Amino acid sequence: MAILCSLDGVGLEWPTRRVLSDVSLGVYEGARIGVVGTNGAGKSSLLRLLAGEIEPTEGRWVPRRGIRIGMLGQSDALDDRATVQENLFGDLPEFEWAARANVRSILSALLGDVGLERRVAELSGGERRRVDLARLLADEWDLLLLDEPTNHLDVVGITWLAEHLKGRWPAGEGALVVVTHDRWFLDTVCTSMWELHGGRIESFEGGFSAYTQQRVERDRQAQKAEAKRQNALRRELAWLARAPQARATRPKFRKQEAEALIADVPELRDPIRLKSAAVARLGKQVFELEDVAKSYGERVIFEDVDWIIGPGDRIGLLGENGAGKTTFLDVLAGVEEPSKGTIKRGKSVRLARVSQHLDLLEGRDEQTVDRLLEDFKRHLVMGGEEVTSRSVVESLGFTGGDFLTRLGDLSGGQRRRLAIACALMEEPNVLILDEPGNDLDVDMLAALESVLDGFSGTLLIVTHDRYLMERATDDVFALMDGRIRHLPGGVDEFLRRVEERSEASGRPVVERTEAAVDVVDERELRRRQNAERRAARHAFDVVGRRVRRTREEVAGLKERLAAADPTDYVALQELQTALNEATARLAELEDEWLAAALEIGEDVD
Repeated sequence: MAILCSLDGVGLEWPTRRVLSDVSLGVYEGARIGVVGTNGAGKSSLLRLLAGEIEPTEGRWVPRRGIRIGMLGQSDALDDRATVQENLFGDLPEFEWAARANVRSILSALLGDVGLERRVAELSGGERRRVDLARLLADEWDLLLLDEPTNHLDVVGITWLAEHLKGRWPAGEGALVVVTHDRWFLDTVCTSMWELHGGRIESFEGGFSAYTQQRVERDRQAQKAEAKRQNALRRELAWLARAPQARATRPKFRKQEAEALIADVPELRDPIRLKSAAVARLGKQVFELEDVAKSYGERVIFEDVDWIIGPGDRIGLLGENGAGKTTFLDVLAGVEEPSKGTIKRGKSVRLARVSQHLDLLEGRDEQTVDRLLEDFKRHLVMGGEEVTSRSVVESLGFTGGDFLTRLGDLSGGQRRRLAIACALMEEPNVLILDEPGNDLDVDMLAALESVLDGFSGTLLIVTHDRYLMERATDDVFALMDGRIRHLPGGVDEFLRRVEERSEASGRPVVERTEAAVDVVDERELRRRQNAERRAARHAFDVVGRRVRRTREEVAGLKERLAAADPTDYVALQELQTALNEATARLAELEDEWLAAALEIGEDVD
């Protein structure tokens, strides 16, 4: 395929550090490339080099003659004095741009709640970002460079953007290079990955999941090579007079090898142990909401909420932008009072919350990280094990020099990770996280998920990162139309409900692009079938975990009943009642599990 632009022996150096060293690569027509790397690795600088916005210190940037490159940067060049429409279309008459179906689709998806006649100076940061993205997508480009395009988009918007980019060009035409921490987006849109580390760029085939698999294989091979080198050194030092062992060839990237890589990896979480620990710390009650409502004047945020949140529940809360998720968390945490109804909180609840604005770090800019740690216990218990406060912070990516840094000098990602660490160091048994993935790169998101795997309390997460949502939680709920709704099918069910609601109101969520009109029926059918299969699989897994937990509960009650004092009739009656209830609940769950298994063709035991 034809090359659109390339970097030839490029190096880039800032006054304080070297960003890239001797990088040679090309972007070909049809490429859909995702870029990952740690914060500060140079991802944004790479995009600016490909766009020709900055000159390399060494080497050269070679674009194809006449190429049109569009870039979404971290800042915009919108005219504050002009209206949204003027920034988008200039002096172009409305009948010209309004007649284009793809433009109407973009405006509907990104700017449905932003008036085109508003002045840009009046917009919020998130609204400005969406206007800039809409401006870029409404034009024609050979190469699109997107730096964190999913910021300020909700799950519906992110899903729309992924579908738009997948159908923007015919196969083999156009090219996309995108920097984002949204791993679902990378898996859905990208067909190859670039990883920046140590000033170099390494290429991987496939989306984020394939990249992760290949990186594990790469690291395993590196460890294997180092072990061989050490063995060779020991043999030479011992003067062993024998022939060197045959060198093993590098295995090919196959599913069997991938399964071998994770064969000895335990389950991400031990739900039985975590649930037991949560019950021991919290008792039976965490939150019980009865007829709870919240409104501001005539504006109703939510109402008629009846919800019991129990010990060890791991809940994800979805909702479109402006649905009131943060307000709901404020009410749940006691920051705001409900307008109506009651919220009963367990007596033993110790709640920690990380807000989007990182209130935990407010007013501490002059403190160093080390000084901040002095406000917490040196030793604490997490996941049933004793750890140090310093090790908690280190588990979220902080190293030696970071501990001497002023909080005011930390990056956005570092501040968010530190706020999460501070919340954990308060030893809560209820943890509420509002958009914890903001500003985190993919490696730090994985580190956060690993830390959350060991949290043995009740967890409630609000996030638009569907990978994080599905990875860290067991149940998904949504705040829709002022009500809390359980979604057994997870994010896919949420998207389906949003689309059904929009179709019922006579307005589609997004309009179809002209390029997709001829295949929309087939793609829509396939999308719905895939969504239904994923929802059924998700429901099967969730119910399966509940069946296993309830079986453990029944077994435990039977043991307690067998060991109970036969003369203590009150205790025996209580145990028998609890056993009967658990057994009945188990029978219902097993029936539900069997029905879910039949739907996906899975055997159960």
